[in-house]
Amino acid sequence: MTFLSVKALRHYHDIGLLQPVDVDPQTGYRRYDVSQVPRAQVIRRLRELGMSLDDVRVVMDAPDVAARNEAISAHLRRMEDDLAGMRAKVRAVRMLLEEPAPPSIAVEYRVVGPAAALALRTRLDYGDAFDWLAAAFADLRRAAGECRVGPDSALYSSELLEEEHGELVAAIPVDADASASGRVERLELRRVEYAIAVHEGPLDDIDRTYAALGTVVAERAIGIQGPIREAYLVGALDTADEARHRTEVCWPVFQTMPAA
Repeated sequence: MTFLSVKALRHYHDIGLLQPVDVDPQTGYRRYDVSQVPRAQVIRRLRELGMSLDDVRVVMDAPDVAARNEAISAHLRRMEDDLAGMRAKVRAVRMLLEEPAPPSIAVEYRVVGPAAALALRTRLDYGDAFDWLAAAFADLRRAAGECRVGPDSALYSSELLEEEHGELVAAIPVDADASASGRVERLELRRVEYAIAVHEGPLDDIDRTYAALGTVVAERAIGIQGPIREAYLVGALDTADEARHRTEVCWPVFQTMPAA
């Protein structure tokens, strides 16, 4: 009647999600009433949507219809976000298949800094970098206020990029009036010579820009040890339209040939 297996029924009983009306003390057999069928069917449908058991419990134990619908809607929004992310990954792979060689790219050589900044730093896994940066930039913008004088920037340590775990620094250039407090520190961004390329659009395929820029650096400059800098000229805090996002990828170099 419910399309739930005995194993599933046993598990839902064990965690208190679907209690039988009676358990035979001799055999351990569980007995259910037909009035429990709708609840069991809803549980199965929610699980088919990929909802966690904890979230299913929130839906099933919601105090009213509005709370129930909000819990389901929140899960659907997460599914839509995951689907959008998967579509972006598919698009990036398709672009690699259709254009396997790094695309030609405009590269600028520029000396950046020194400059004062407000910063937050942490050590994390690379996979957690984007979520951490989103929260860090929101905090830094609040701290900087009107003292902000440049784009949000991230400094990726060599260790983070090579070992997938290491230091990440979020920084916002500020004027002399900016002050640090709490976790936010005042940081002097040192003078660095960079080879710079601008990545247009979402960050899902920024690896193509890295590949193209790295090719130019290998041919025309000496890459030096130091953090890679990404400067978000137009980012998620500026517009939700990812097509308008612009990111400068800044590769530290010692230039060995004149710019073309």
